[in-house]
Amino acid sequence: MAIMGAHDIDEAVRVTASALRAVADRDWSVAAAGLEWSCYDTAVHLADDFAGYAAQLTGGATDGGYVPFGIVPQEGTTPEGLVRVVEALGGLLSAAVYRAPSDVRAWHPYGAAGGDGFAAMGVVEALVHTRDIVGALGVDDWQAPGRLCARALERLFPQAPHGNDPWRTLLWATGRGELDGLPRLGAWRWYAEPIRSERLVLCEVSPAVAADLHGGGSGGFAWAGGGPEEGTRFAGGMVVKAREAGTYRPGWAPYAIVRTSDRRAVGGIGFHGAPGPDGGAEIGYDLLKSARGHGYATEALRALAAWAFAHPELKLLRATVDHDNAPSHAVLTRAGFQQTGSTDEHVHYALPRA
Repeated sequence: MAIMGAHDIDEAVRVTASALRAVADRDWSVAAAGLEWSCYDTAVHLADDFAGYAAQLTGGATDGGYVPFGIVPQEGTTPEGLVRVVEALGGLLSAAVYRAPSDVRAWHPYGAAGGDGFAAMGVVEALVHTRDIVGALGVDDWQAPGRLCARALERLFPQAPHGNDPWRTLLWATGRGELDGLPRLGAWRWYAEPIRSERLVLCEVSPAVAADLHGGGSGGFAWAGGGPEEGTRFAGGMVVKAREAGTYRPGWAPYAIVRTSDRRAVGGIGFHGAPGPDGGAEIGYDLLKSARGHGYATEALRALAAWAFAHPELKLLRATVDHDNAPSHAVLTRAGFQQTGSTDEHVHYALPRA
């Protein structure tokens, strides 16, 4: 995994400031490319991101929210003035990352992160929003440095395919273009804190991604062999309903199973909800037919169970399997689950806290 730092932010701020300064004499009231914000508001958003990420690190924000403040330019600030604001607050984030202790962890809706994670977030924000602004102002061929893109992709986008131009891949991963046969994404996010195992990475299906999956989209993943399966799409619908009902809990949701060898999603695994009053939670999974027989389900189940039992509120994991689903019985047994009973249709399994 790429470890990003202050020098990466410094480089991103330099190329961003240079590109924005070159178009500072144009009309920044027009909409940025692909966004509802104007070019002016997009630059303010970028500056606000820099300051907000720095505040998360220096303020020890671990309580599930951003430090409550925002960046508001003085009335009459010109585009050139905004470039100076972006430079200054990019420097602030660089300093915060440089000084952040190696063990610091701060909240972000896409996963808690340390200095390297927030450095990567700042780089991504800088590069893609620079493209949004200059593209709307007539510069169609601007490109970000490939090295920076590759490092940011490695740190935050474990689901992004290998082997393509890093800048084009970053644009695809952030919903800004197609990529060699992969359509433009209808929903996307990065993953600051995915669950990793030897051959897999598990990427949480948050509400926006879940809605896209449930509606027939890709959820921001490159799927192997015609995926996802219907079970994964159904799980996306469960997340949407939980969000609407106010019962959605980050983390206790479905995850896409991504194969690290080729960055292809091969299935889904996850919880039916957060632990209940008895400390129990139900877990389920499915794999694409083309990915079965390689031990992926067992590996993913072990990894997600380890994540779950790291939370004291969880006392017991449950799973329910059809009687005739021999492969799933084998998966649960290999992962340490034991039979606890059965009905005419199903066999029930459980894995208690050790």
